[in-house]
This record gives sequence, C-alpha cells and structure tokens, in this order.
Amino acid sequence: MQNVIQETKPKKYITEKALSEITGRALQTLRNDRFLGRGFPYIRIGSKSIRYDYDEAISIMERSKVATTPFPAEGAR
Repeated sequence: MQNVIQETKPKKYITEKALSEITGRALQTLRNDRFLGRGFPYIRIGSKSIRYDYDEAISIMERSKVATTPFPAEGAR
C-alpha cells in the first residue's frame, strides 16, 4: 500500500481593510455585518484582530453573481 502525501497550499487570510478594498464595501459596513452576525465569515484572533479567508470571500462573491443579458452589439438592430 502506497502512502499518498498531498501538498496543500496555506490559506491566505486578509484584514478587514483588504476585504473592503477587494469588495468595495465600506469598513463600517463589514463591522456592522459582523456585529449583526451576517456577511462574510471571519476569524477573530485575540480580542481585536479580525481576518477573512481570501479564497472563501472570493467564492462567496462568485456565487453571488447575477446573470444578465448582454447588450446587443453596437450597430446591430
């Protein structure tokens, strides 16, 4: 029987400021969402340090996409 070793890439955790820049949501909105128990899942380190899982945040945003119909090409009528 052969042992299989899987290499896993380490998770990338980002600050609330970085998440704010990526998502375009205001810092205060992220803070309000945490207080109300909604929004992006987060990790609290100690009493004040907050981190978000980058890959999970991107995944949530991708799942939240709304499908739309593209505009017709210019000049096509």
